[in-house]
Amino acid sequence: MLGVMDAHGSKKVIFAALAGNGLIAITKFSAAAYTGSSAMFSEAVHSLVDTGNQGLILYGMKRASRPPDVRHPFGYGPELYFWTFVVAILIFGVGAGVSIYEGVSKVQHPHAPTNPMINYIVLGLAMIFEGVAWWIAFKEFNKRRGPVPFFRAVRISKDPTVFTVLFEDSAAMLGLIVAFVGIFLVDVLDMPVLDGVASILIGVILAGTAAVLAYESKGLLIGEGALPETVESIRRQARAHQQVQRVNEVLTMHLGPSEILVNLSLDFEPKMDAEDIENAIFEIERDIKARNPEVSRIFVEAQDWAAHRRERRRDEACG
Repeated sequence: MLGVMDAHGSKKVIFAALAGNGLIAITKFSAAAYTGSSAMFSEAVHSLVDTGNQGLILYGMKRASRPPDVRHPFGYGPELYFWTFVVAILIFGVGAGVSIYEGVSKVQHPHAPTNPMINYIVLGLAMIFEGVAWWIAFKEFNKRRGPVPFFRAVRISKDPTVFTVLFEDSAAMLGLIVAFVGIFLVDVLDMPVLDGVASILIGVILAGTAAVLAYESKGLLIGEGALPETVESIRRQARAHQQVQRVNEVLTMHLGPSEILVNLSLDFEPKMDAEDIENAIFEIERDIKARNPEVSRIFVEAQDWAAHRRERRRDEACG
């Protein structure tokens, strides 16, 4: 089962990407200014956006770790999901937008970059730095996903920090390859328009990456339930108590990567008095949290099965 990424592992990945992208952005902007390459400029903007994105993710992690207060009694966990969504918007609006605009402008008014060897050197070094950052993120994500297939692991993950960095680094590697090929073809075929085409392709790669990240972040932001394995574990723990006749319903929602809110509707033995039910609820909560440490809040509703069924039918009739 896919585990929750620990904060230390997440920050290691993000700091590695932040350092790499910051240095790469400075180098790319210098090379773009010197050679006039549109593809290199698009890559420089890409690296600058990625640097800012890693800063936003770190900021989101810090904000999400704040303890609950009166205004936010369930804590600030979802704030991490908000800032991840902002990262997706920045990749699309700034990274993809500037790259496509620059590419279209270069296609309309093509001119060959000067000193292509500088571009080759910068792109080669950038591939090495990005490759190291990508490998760190990939290893960290692989360690947590275990035997779960890659894309399913992304889809069911409740911690967006590492897969966001992994997707950014993957897009960066693809962008570097496109930029390298584009500049090489301009040099060999003497077709300056290909530099603009490479910039447009980089923008398309960034737009696709942003769309995937926005989709995944949106699901977490509006409230995703716990994994089926976790829900079944909670159901088993509640059903194991002899005072419980039936588990009517188990509702869950992630308030953060390692925080789950649980609402249980239980049908208790009819002869139990209020004190017996209170003691049973205490034991059920204790056992569920012991088996599932990511469960932070549990609310138990004592409800007769027939009444629960009538309520469900009424809700379905109301749509």
